[in-house]
Amino acid sequence: MTQHPEEISIEEYDYLLPQQRIALHPLQERDSCKLLFRDRNGAVSDHVFSEIAELLPGGSLLIYNNTKVINARLRFRKGVAHDGALIEIFCLEPVSPADYAENFASSGPVSWKCFVGNSKKWKDGALTMPVKAGGTNITLSAIRKEKEGNAFIIEFSWDDENVSFSEIIAAAGEIPIPPYLNRSTEDSDSSDYQTVYSHIEGSVAAPTAGLHFTPGLLDKCRAHGIDTREVTLHVGAGTFQPVKSDTIGDHEMHSEFIAVNRELISELADTDRPIIAVGTTSVRTLESMYQLGCYLSQHTDNNDVPELPQWYSYSESHPRLSRKESMRILLNYLDSRAMTIFVATTRLIIAPGYTYRMIDGMITNFHQPRSTLLLLVSALIGDSWRDVYSHALASDYRFLSYGDACLFLKSVEDAL
Repeated sequence: MTQHPEEISIEEYDYLLPQQRIALHPLQERDSCKLLFRDRNGAVSDHVFSEIAELLPGGSLLIYNNTKVINARLRFRKGVAHDGALIEIFCLEPVSPADYAENFASSGPVSWKCFVGNSKKWKDGALTMPVKAGGTNITLSAIRKEKEGNAFIIEFSWDDENVSFSEIIAAAGEIPIPPYLNRSTEDSDSSDYQTVYSHIEGSVAAPTAGLHFTPGLLDKCRAHGIDTREVTLHVGAGTFQPVKSDTIGDHEMHSEFIAVNRELISELADTDRPIIAVGTTSVRTLESMYQLGCYLSQHTDNNDVPELPQWYSYSESHPRLSRKESMRILLNYLDSRAMTIFVATTRLIIAPGYTYRMIDGMITNFHQPRSTLLLLVSALIGDSWRDVYSHALASDYRFLSYGDACLFLKSVEDAL
């Protein structure tokens, strides 16, 4: 009997990662990092990332996540003189307005779901911070509202209606680099921790596989007949959340916002070109699109922004539609609402036992032990992930967000 993904033990996805193998900074030239290539026959070879155009299947669609990391970490000091206890507010997702674009464009009070560091020192009252934004001196205020799980709803306001929240957070906050780097944010992270194609604000973590691309390398890919397309998934703090339960079934997957243009959905409905996702966030977006098409086929009365449940893709009642059928449902959903962008949230967990329906390969970095991202990789290349990671460790590859990259193609037997 085949093991259900919920029964998978996370211990099976553990490996020893020495601290010195975690890259604390990127290489000076983005595309000069190492690239581990696993082809459709399972053969592994070592390359430089700048060679990727020659390694991608001919005529591929290269789909990347255009999200932009916001300065989500805000450090307030209590007291009129701002010399009291340090209170750190980490913005997670907008609450009011709930739409990302509206929230960032707002010139009035906004609310966000946030983690609050040292919250015991902040019982009530407003925190304030002097900020220079829009060429003027402004006072940013934060008021703690209700608690929501291990987070709080925080209302932000400021005393200049000519300045947007986007300008405020850009001036007042700092880039939230991953906690496993064990260092403070540096000025260089403001550019290093953004992809060259990022332009839709909303993430609190970078889609790091895309950090290796340069404008020149993207042009080289296009010159090789590899076209590029964009999707949006705003990466949440849950991307760093370790699996603490013994089995995957007890791990709660975080919710993330996705947005995809109608034009791309229409193209994906009919194309037979190989689809290569840049990063696990693009993988989750594309596979969530397929699953949401299936989900909406069974929930025709859905009038709200749909959310894909964590385990839906493994359910016995899943309709198992073709990719074309699923994309057509999404197109009909958009047309019935006169919308040009499909917006949803996803809790999709991709683990061994999952059948990839959208992608033919992925570009990704090396992931943490016992992580859902490692499960996602294993769902594509199977137990050979151990051989791949052993090879990388023995060959001086650099790991995690600022580290080296992999290109994994779907195995021949899986592509049939």
